[in-house]
Amino acid sequence: SIKMAQRTDITTKADIKLLLDTFYKKAMHDPEIGVFFTEVVELDLQTHMPRMYIFWEAVLFGKSEYRGDPMKKHVDLNNKKTMEKAHFDRWIQMFHQTVDEFFVGQTAELAKTRALSIATVMQIKIAQQ
Repeated sequence: SIKMAQRTDITTKADIKLLLDTFYKKAMHDPEIGVFFTEVVELDLQTHMPRMYIFWEAVLFGKSEYRGDPMKKHVDLNNKKTMEKAHFDRWIQMFHQTVDEFFVGQTAELAKTRALSIATVMQIKIAQQ
């Protein structure tokens, strides 16, 4: 069996890039949630990914360069195709798996906690529409 590389914590922008690039690749091909990224919105990764790197840097490292309203974007998305609890659960599961695949440590745990709270808040905002 192939020995897994030693996992370390999320400490750099390169780590965030690896996490997100891997996650989005998986998510876009996922039978359950891929459609949101490929059909409901044809996600332009050239534009989207740099924004995601900045967003997660802000979330994990406290850098405040992120400007945008992710909640509104997802409410608009929900108006095109309903995002159900199962979709959020799948997103969270895949995000957590991707974190665990590469990373271990305090910031890795924070990433998983924050992903869960972001998804939870998003579900509440959508339910309020």
